[in-house]
Amino acid sequence: MQGSDKGHGKAQAPLNGEELRVGIVQARFNDAITSRLAEACITELQELGVVDRHIRHVTVPGALEVPIALQAMADSEDYDALIALGCIIRGETYHFELVANESGAAVTRVGLDHSIPIANAILTVENEEQAWARAEEKGRDAARVAVEMANLMEELQ
Repeated sequence: MQGSDKGHGKAQAPLNGEELRVGIVQARFNDAITSRLAEACITELQELGVVDRHIRHVTVPGALEVPIALQAMADSEDYDALIALGCIIRGETYHFELVANESGAAVTRVGLDHSIPIANAILTVENEEQAWARAEEKGRDAARVAVEMANLMEELQ
């Protein structure tokens, strides 16, 4: 939620992405919004020290296809963290719940099955206005989560 307490005030080491390799999977459905997510995410990764050649950005048709691309990236063992980007806007049918629930569960499963952090920034919103209001912040958040969790996983192993 926007404005929610994300714990940024707590002491933590500065985020450092200099040695990290990050894979990004972007759904093209609602392309203008997901492209804004991707732009903000990539810019933040660069600001955190991830070098361009260590960022792999691919696109897929929609949110339901994101997990299989994430799985292929995880299978390669070439990445320290992955990022899922998409936008699901509620419509008039149950399809919203199906896509939101299935894509979210599959993204989580890939991360757990492969022990790789995945920042899930697949927006689930009521309308396009809500999506635009969240796109930039959530793209940046996804980059920070990916870098923080990659560093934590390195520390824990």
